Parts: sequence; C-alpha cells; structure tokens
Amino acid sequence: MVSALRAWWHEPAVSDPPARMWRDWVLLAVVITAAVVEVLVRPDVTWRPFAFVVCILLAVTLLWRRTHPLVVVLIVLGTGLVLELAARTFGPPPFGLYAMAFVLVLPYALCRWASGRDVALGLAFILVTHVIRELAIGRPSDLVAGFAFLLTSAALGLAVRFAVAARRRQVEQYRMQEREQLARELHDTVAHHVSAIAIQAQAARVVGPSNPDAVSSALRTIESEASRALTEMRTMVGSLRHVAAPPLTPQRGVADVVQLSSTGPEPPKVAVHVTGDVADLAPTVDAAIFRLAQESVTNALRHARHATLIEVSVVGDADGVRLEVKDDGEPTSAARADAGFGLVGMAERVALLDGTFEAGPRTGGGWSVTAVLPRTGGPA
Repeated sequence: MVSALRAWWHEPAVSDPPARMWRDWVLLAVVITAAVVEVLVRPDVTWRPFAFVVCILLAVTLLWRRTHPLVVVLIVLGTGLVLELAARTFGPPPFGLYAMAFVLVLPYALCRWASGRDVALGLAFILVTHVIRELAIGRPSDLVAGFAFLLTSAALGLAVRFAVAARRRQVEQYRMQEREQLARELHDTVAHHVSAIAIQAQAARVVGPSNPDAVSSALRTIESEASRALTEMRTMVGSLRHVAAPPLTPQRGVADVVQLSSTGPEPPKVAVHVTGDVADLAPTVDAAIFRLAQESVTNALRHARHATLIEVSVVGDADGVRLEVKDDGEPTSAARADAGFGLVGMAERVALLDGTFEAGPRTGGGWSVTAVLPRTGGPA
C-alpha cells in the first residue's frame, strides 16, 4: 500500500494534453448564458454585478484546466471561498451564482491530467475548502452530498485516465509484437544468406588448392549473399526484437497471397489479383505483402457486415509494390474503425519498411486498406 502511494506521488502529468477543444468553448458559452439568465431573474444575488463578473472570469480559467489543472483549482476554489466568507461578514449571504456549478469539472480535470503529487494536493485543497465553506454557511448536513459530487467527479477523471493509459500500453504492445514478427522474418532471411556464405567458404577452402577458378566463383557468391544480407539488416535498423533466437520457419510472400482467395457458397467471396513485376522483391517486403493481405482479409471477414466480395489486388512495378484490399460491406461505423489493433500493427510494419499505409471507409460503403512498399524495403 505504501509503495503504491509512493508510486502515485511520483506519477508524472499526462503528456501533451490538448490546450483547447471545441467542447471548451461550448462549456464556456453555457456558463456565460446561465450566468446572464440568473443575474436577470434571480432576486437574491449578493453584489449582483460583481458576482456576474467574478463568475465569468473564473469560468474563463477552464480553458487552462488541462494544461494547469492545479493552478485552476487553487484560483477558482480559493477565490470562491474568500468571497463567500467576505459575503458572510460584510453583505447578505450567500455569494455566487448557481452557474458556478462548473467547479464540478475541476476534480475531473485534476485527476485526469495532473501529476500524482498535484492530484493529492489539489484534492486536499478541494476537500478543505468544501468543509470550511459548508461549516461557514451553517449547512453541515450538506457536507456528505458535496463530498459525493466532488469525489464522483474525481473518480471519473481517474477512471478515464487509467483507461486511456491502458489503451496506449496495448497499442504499444501490438507495435512491439509487430516489430518482433518482422525481426523474426529478418532472422530467417539473414540466416539463409549466412548459411550460403558459410557453405561457399567451406567449398572454396576444400577445392582451392586444385581449382583456383572455383575459389573466384565462390568469392563472387559470398560477396552477393553478404550484400543482400547487409541490405536486409539495414532495412530493419531501429526495430526491436526478443533476445531469444527465434526458430527458423518458412516465409510466405506474394506468391502465397493467392491462397487467401475463396469462392465457397457462403459470402463473402475473396478474389485475389496479382499483376505486374512482383519478382525479386526484398524478402522483408515479400513477407510483409502477404502479412498485410492476410490481416486485411481477416479483418474484412470479421467486421464487414453483409459483405459479398473482398477484393485483394497486388500490383508490382519498377519502384515498388502496391497492395489494396477492399470490401463491399455496409457503410462503416466508428466501431469498425476501432475494432482492434490490427491496423496499428499493419501501419507499424509498413512504416518500418519505409512505405505508406492508408485504411478507412470507402465512398458508398465498405472498407479499404492500401499499402505501398518500395521493392528494397526502404533506404539502404
């Protein structure tokens, strides 16, 4: 328990919080409108013009509640408490407008965006000011209800914060898994080249004394295999992989994409078209095209509602290879776009190979995935 509290105390603030959003301006407009209406129709407002100005100025600070949550909490609640006590002393209580209920947003913003230390200090300040205010007003019975509202807002902020953090960790995990998969495929490719180099070197050593021409041929083969292995390794610079050596497994590539086709009696059917120059692709690119096509078809079969046809097109040219997978399902929804982490992995794989990737709804319905990869798998 103590270690958990210590860890939370050192929890950093959420990085790169949005400074302004359209919802902020809507919230501010609602508060201003409510304050105007209240000043016009409510007869018991203390220091009416001053209360209106204070309410508007404090509401404006909501625009900074994500970037400076603790400061906003101190300004809004501290000012409100001081003016409430002043009204108790010098004027007819209570002070303030009902529009000041926007303060319920502050515990949420504090727990959602602030550092662990600021959250602890801010919540302590919120609770202390609430107790002082209710006791000064003479309404101790409202303490529990006030605590419930404030703590509910804070708990909601923490829940959203943890959910977003968990989502980010999952996305990062899938990215790492995709990198490890690509690294395993690289391992298979490089292992093949190195094995060829070792065999040629051994052969040259054996026949060298009696056949010098064979040595020259072996050296040319070694040079070629070493260059190809080096190219593959440079392609994957920056990718991460597991420290354990992965087992050698046969790679599948563009030639295997046709295996994804399906013409069974149950829809959707999968039609595969491979055209252009798709020979002599870098092994990582060759394997990536198959993986991307396989993942896209799987996603379409799983999420394309009432689709009758899934089209897979692979087109090769002198510069690269283009993969497009599209379906004719119903007009897509936001749920399909966020159905899983497959798109994250595909985008990561394409980025590592210096390609471009697009995925989204098609005009008129369905979904489309497009990836374009250079033949060599990126700059050497």
